[in-house]
Amino acid sequence: MALFTFLLFTGFVAFYATWKLRRDKLDSRDGYFLGGRSLTGIVIAGSLLLTNISTEHLVGMNGSAYRNGAIIVAWEVTSALALVIAALYFAPRYLKMGLTTIPEFLEKRFDGVTRTLVALLLIISFVATLLPIVLYTGALNIEAIFEISEALNVTQSQGIWITILVVGTIGAIYAIFGGLKMVAYTDTINGFGLLVAGLLVPILALLSIGDGNLFEGMGMVFQNSPDKFNVVSKEPSIGEGARSAILPFEVLFTGLMVNQIYFWTMHQSIIQRVLGAVNLKEAQKGLLYTGLLKILVPAVIVLPGLIGFYYFGESLYDNPDSVYPLLVKKVLPLWLTGFFVAVMMGAILSTFNSALNSAATVFSLGIFKRYIQKDASDTKLVAIGKWTSALLAIFAIGIAPFVANAPEGLYQLLQQLNGIFFIPIASVIIAGFLFPKVSASGAKVGLLFGLLFYIVMYYGFQLDIHFVHIWGIEFVLNIIVMHVATRLFPKEVPFEMKDAGVLNLKPWKYAKPFSLFLVVFTIILYLVLGNV
Repeated sequence: MALFTFLLFTGFVAFYATWKLRRDKLDSRDGYFLGGRSLTGIVIAGSLLLTNISTEHLVGMNGSAYRNGAIIVAWEVTSALALVIAALYFAPRYLKMGLTTIPEFLEKRFDGVTRTLVALLLIISFVATLLPIVLYTGALNIEAIFEISEALNVTQSQGIWITILVVGTIGAIYAIFGGLKMVAYTDTINGFGLLVAGLLVPILALLSIGDGNLFEGMGMVFQNSPDKFNVVSKEPSIGEGARSAILPFEVLFTGLMVNQIYFWTMHQSIIQRVLGAVNLKEAQKGLLYTGLLKILVPAVIVLPGLIGFYYFGESLYDNPDSVYPLLVKKVLPLWLTGFFVAVMMGAILSTFNSALNSAATVFSLGIFKRYIQKDASDTKLVAIGKWTSALLAIFAIGIAPFVANAPEGLYQLLQQLNGIFFIPIASVIIAGFLFPKVSASGAKVGLLFGLLFYIVMYYGFQLDIHFVHIWGIEFVLNIIVMHVATRLFPKEVPFEMKDAGVLNLKPWKYAKPFSLFLVVFTIILYLVLGNV
C-alpha cells in the first residue's frame, strides 16, 4: 500500500508538470534558465519554500531541535525579515536590470573577473556542501522509513548508497530536461504536499499522546521539557563551549542576519525564481508569501523534534538525525507512509534540481559564454547547461555518502560550511549596492580576504567563538578591506543602474503592509517564546 501511494503521488507530479510544459519553448535562454519569465506569485512561493526546505531541514533541524530545543527556530523565522528586504529592495532592482544571474550584476557593477570569481565560488559551494548533504539526508530518511537495505538484502550503508544514486539520477533528469519551469511546477505541488504531510506528523503524534485531544497532547509534550521550547538560548557565544553551541541568542545581532539576507536576496537558486517572475508584482507576492510560510514552517521542522524528545528521551542524543524518520514510522499509518516518502522525494528533488539548474545557469552564461564561446547561440547554451547539470550531479552523488556522522548534526554542518562562501559573496554584493565608491579592485580583494579569514579563524585557529559571530566580524572587516583597497587602486567609472525594459515594474500595492505584518509577527513570536 505504501509503495502504491508513493508511485501514485510521484507519477501525478511528473505528469502534471510535463503537461503544463507541453507548449513551452525550452531551447531558448530565458525559456530554459528562467522559465520564460512567466512565473506567478503562488508558483514562486511554492518553489522557494521547497527549494529551501528539504531533508536537511526535516531530518537535520528536527534532530537538532530534539537535542537542543526550539532555539534553532531562528534559522526559519528570521528568514521572514530577509524576505521583506528582498521584496522591497532587491527584487525591484534585479528585475529593472533584467538579470539572469546574480554574478551578472557583479559584472555590471564591478568587472568580469569579479563575476567569474563569484560564479566559480557558487558552483563549488553547490557541489561541495548543499547537494551532497541534501542527497545524504534524503537517502537516510527514505532508508529509515522504507527499509531499502532489508528489501534488497544489502547492508544499511549500501542501501543508502543505492538510494542516493537513484534519487540523484531522477533529480538530474528533472533538472536537465525540464529547466527552471519544470522545477518550479513540481515544487508547487510538492510544496503543498510537504505542508500537508509535514503537519500530519506532529498532529497525529500529539493526538496519540493526548488520547485524541491535540491540545492535551501539546501540553504533555511541553510539561515534559518546557526549557526546550525557549527560543532564547543561554549557551555561550564566546569563550569555552562557544564552538559547540548551537545558536546563542546574541548571534541574531551579528552574523545571522547577514547570512539570511544573502540567502534570500542573493543566493542564485533562490533568486532565480524571482528573476523568472512575469512582473515585479508577482515577484513581491512570491517573496512575501514565502515569508509567511517560513514563520509557520517550524511546526514541520522543529516541533516534531520536540515531540521526539517526549517519545525517546535522551536515548538518541548520539544520533539525532535518526529522530525524525523514527517518529514518522511511529505515528503515520502505513497507507500514508508512501505519500509521505513521495513528498520527501519531492523535497529532495526540489533542492537538488534547483541547485543543479542554478549552477548550470551560472556556468553557461557566466563562464562558457564569456570565456569559451562568446558567440554561443541560445541552443548551444542550453546544451552546455544540461551537460553541466549532469556532471555536477555525478560529483554530488559521489561525495554524498561521506558527509555522514557530522558531530553536531547535518544541518549545523551545512551552515558551518556555508560560511566559507556566503559571507564573502554577500559583502561584495551589498557593497555593490550600498557603497558606490567601492571599486572592482576593492571587491576582489574583499572577496579573497573573506574566504581566507573564515577558513583561518574557524578551522585554523579554532577560536572559542561561535561561527555565526565570525560571520559578523568577517562581514564588517570585508567592507573595511574593500574601502581600503579601493583607496589604493584607481577608481573605475561610476555604476549607473539602467532599466532593461524587460518587465512591468509596478509594485504590488499590498507589499508594504504585508511586510509590516511579517516584521511585527516575527517580533511578537520572539517576545512570546523567549519568555517561556
